[in-house]
Amino acid sequence: MKIYTRKGDKGQTSLIGRSRVSKDSLRLDAYGTVDELNSVLGLARSLSSDARTREILGRVQQDLFVVGADLADVSARKRAEINEQRWRQLEAEIDSLEAGLEPLRNFILPGGTQSGSLVHLARTVCRRAERATVALQTSGEQVNADLLAYLNRLSDLLFVLARHENQVSGATEEIWKMEDKP
Repeated sequence: MKIYTRKGDKGQTSLIGRSRVSKDSLRLDAYGTVDELNSVLGLARSLSSDARTREILGRVQQDLFVVGADLADVSARKRAEINEQRWRQLEAEIDSLEAGLEPLRNFILPGGTQSGSLVHLARTVCRRAERATVALQTSGEQVNADLLAYLNRLSDLLFVLARHENQVSGATEEIWKMEDKP
């Protein structure tokens, strides 16, 4: 099987369920951004020296394939779907990670180690994926409500995980300081 099909050369692609849509559709924007998020997480995972971070990111990457499939599936019979149990597991992971971190008293600048910085970047890509998915829903398309909750919790998890990654690597968090304006 060849990787190229030539079926997308005119700016359209197929969704699960066989319908064809323009490559600039809101649906493709949503699952394309989820794909981008998965790639950023793969890079962060490859640079992390922390087993817990790598394990969490690996699980999330698996989930993101389900998220993408859910967004790409317009058939009446969904094959894959994120559910409440999965986003509740993210909440438990957030609580567990936060227990080992210093409480935040200020805003922090995204940064730290390469892996920690990439997890911060992934958080922003996750927020964009969430916005794209909300735009899809707002346009009248059917969107799994648990998927939206999952993306929302995932961005929170990624923030806490970036802090964890930086902590275990010995990187200092840089506090945002508001400068006085003349």
